[in-house]
Amino acid sequence: MFITFEGPEGSGKTTQIERAYSYLQGKKLRVMCTREPGGTPIADRIRAILLHAESRSITPTAELFLYLASRAQHVEKKVRPALERGEIVLCDRFVDSTWAYQGYARRLGVELVERMNELAAGGLRPDVTLLYDLPVEVGLSRARNRAAGRRDAEREDRFENEAVAFHRQVREGFLWLARRDRNRFRIIDAAGDKEEVWKQTQKILDEILKGTG
Repeated sequence: MFITFEGPEGSGKTTQIERAYSYLQGKKLRVMCTREPGGTPIADRIRAILLHAESRSITPTAELFLYLASRAQHVEKKVRPALERGEIVLCDRFVDSTWAYQGYARRLGVELVERMNELAAGGLRPDVTLLYDLPVEVGLSRARNRAAGRRDAEREDRFENEAVAFHRQVREGFLWLARRDRNRFRIIDAAGDKEEVWKQTQKILDEILKGTG
């Protein structure tokens, strides 16, 4: 079972995936938690380039290729082997983020990203995607407050510094993807506090587990 956690900046998906990981472990299930970009040593080095504020001059096309390179390494070395071992894989961002950010908001084209991802991910698609949705202004406020507390060596705030209009496009892209693939997506209202969001997340996880036996 491959479950991805998606959402715009400040949606709280990283907090929720950590809780989901602990929750599933508590049920004695075999579960792995990972993230994109990153997840392997090589992919983590690509992540450092992509997310640091100093990379603000990167072109949209170069950005896309770096995300795909990270995914190719991540899927082959970590995600697919875990799935083949029968583990539940939780992933903080996957191809839907590339569609929403690079395909939709950067206007490179969702169809182009989809074709290229077939190669990068070897056709791997999530079984279920949890989309944490909230107003752009709320998410950006959270994300920027979080980034302000980081040391320079830990900064991963390049996207937080994008214009509000860009983030509105990202959110629109995610919601468009969710409408296109209603069977896979579960939309979660992420505007509330962490406990409210966790209750929604836990309910969905329980439904997934019940459905898979």
